[in-house]
Amino acid sequence: MSLAVIKEITIARRPVVSAPAKKKGPRINKDIEAEQVLLIDQNGEKQGMMPLHAALDAASEAGLDLVEVAPSPTAPVCKILDYGKLRFQEQKKRSEAKKKQKSADLKEIKMRPNIDVHDYQVKARAMTRFFDQGDKVKVTIRFRGREMAHQDRGRSLLERVREDFAETAKVEFEPKVEGRLMMMVLAPR
Repeated sequence: MSLAVIKEITIARRPVVSAPAKKKGPRINKDIEAEQVLLIDQNGEKQGMMPLHAALDAASEAGLDLVEVAPSPTAPVCKILDYGKLRFQEQKKRSEAKKKQKSADLKEIKMRPNIDVHDYQVKARAMTRFFDQGDKVKVTIRFRGREMAHQDRGRSLLERVREDFAETAKVEFEPKVEGRLMMMVLAPR
């Protein structure tokens, strides 16, 4: 087959036309499509139903934007306000909400089945601090050598932790054994 024949066989493709990008947020000024709008002026007073061009004129006289606050197929509610200021305030609200949102971290406390009384108290104080900060705590007991034969000591230690923190924390994952580790997860109440 010759090169000329191959060129004739290729199929012509239609050009890819993407849809126009849709704007985020409320429609403003010329983007509002309704013919009649319910207008609220910059002072928050209801002006009633009016044609879109009259509402746009009122907004331009005030030196502000006409913003569609409640879209409706028949008569959307539009308000005269500064759109830049509105966007800034919404962004500020979102950032404040993001600041207040705290993700609960998982902190780990490691112990041995033969832990001494004072060592246990130090670990308990650390766990209390973690619960006060709103973090979850994973209590891990590590068995070494022949300690694996005495898993009952590990279980009793985890039960002691559960009882000591019954008022401030709840058990999220019950004690379970994985290899030489026994673990339990507690979450603050």
